[in-house]
Amino acid sequence: MPSTRAGAVAIVSVAIATAVAIVAISGPRRPEAAALGQLPFDAPLPAGPPPPGVTLTIGDPTTQRVLEHTGWINQLPFKVKWAEIAGGPAVTEAFHARSLDVGSAADIPPIHATWVGIPVKIIAVRLRQDPLNHPLYELGIAPKSGIQSLADLRGKRIAFSPGQVQGEVVLRTLAAEGLTPKDVKLVELPSTGGDVYVGALAGGLVDVAPLGVGTQVKHYLEKYAADGARVLPHAPFRDDLTVLYVRQETLQDPAKAAALKAYIALWARAAEWVRAHPEEWAQFYYVGNQGLAPDDARYVVAAAGEPDIPADWSEAIGMEQVAADAVGRGTGRPHLAAASLFDRRFEPVAAGAAAAEWARESPTAAPRLAAR
Repeated sequence: MPSTRAGAVAIVSVAIATAVAIVAISGPRRPEAAALGQLPFDAPLPAGPPPPGVTLTIGDPTTQRVLEHTGWINQLPFKVKWAEIAGGPAVTEAFHARSLDVGSAADIPPIHATWVGIPVKIIAVRLRQDPLNHPLYELGIAPKSGIQSLADLRGKRIAFSPGQVQGEVVLRTLAAEGLTPKDVKLVELPSTGGDVYVGALAGGLVDVAPLGVGTQVKHYLEKYAADGARVLPHAPFRDDLTVLYVRQETLQDPAKAAALKAYIALWARAAEWVRAHPEEWAQFYYVGNQGLAPDDARYVVAAAGEPDIPADWSEAIGMEQVAADAVGRGTGRPHLAAASLFDRRFEPVAAGAAAAEWARESPTAAPRLAAR
């Protein structure tokens, strides 16, 4: 897989109320027709900075914190309104209300947005190095569920959110075990808050729920392991795709397209900064901003592994197609060509910025990278 590191040599050398709101969106809509003065999707991105007065509303809290901490926020050549929005359902609802320009989420939310009639495009892709050992999710197992392995899932109650990657994790794990949704009881419950799934497990409402690897898994086990709670790895597939995505109409605005291009470059730099400064990231963000204990902060950073901004999105597109097919089959949605979601005009923007930051942060690493 071409990665930030591999590319460096060549280049430098995003609770139930939310779900109801989304479901209430009616009927598929066609992408807005390009009008006079709009930027066609097959036209190059604007070459220069955005014109004065451009504003983007961005729901990308972690990047915001990095840009503030490093001072790079002063390099944004446009006005920004930061939105404390994270997770697919909240981003989709904000897109529906046209109150957000850019959102961050895992792989399923852009697919789900398209299915519910909101045409979107993915403009940035982030993966993880060593993804099978650094997954986004593991399966929380409720006390007294009787589940010892994935082979025990038949007939169990499983928390399920069709508009989030957690739903994909459930469906693909069932398929890997030779099961279908009819072989279990899917309990539709969006994971829009950190304690929703943990509470459902602890309260005996479900037997299984995907939990975020990090503090969610750690605290679940700390609180309930003595009662019989445990976690299991899901079936061995990648769940690490994270994207930035926008409404298609946002990209048709040349001024906003230019602003997005500038933001993606700093977004990629921010990911590389996090990779190069794990202890500083743990302290200033997870301890200082999120209120975690220092040991918990280090645990979260270690669990996340290292980010990878790919120079080629082909693998990410393949992952998105697998996700769309799995969730489409499990929920009765129509086939979706995942490649149509990606605006590959942004592909070299992120890769070039990440590679340049890698070279600044790790100038002696090039020989090791060349061997990968």
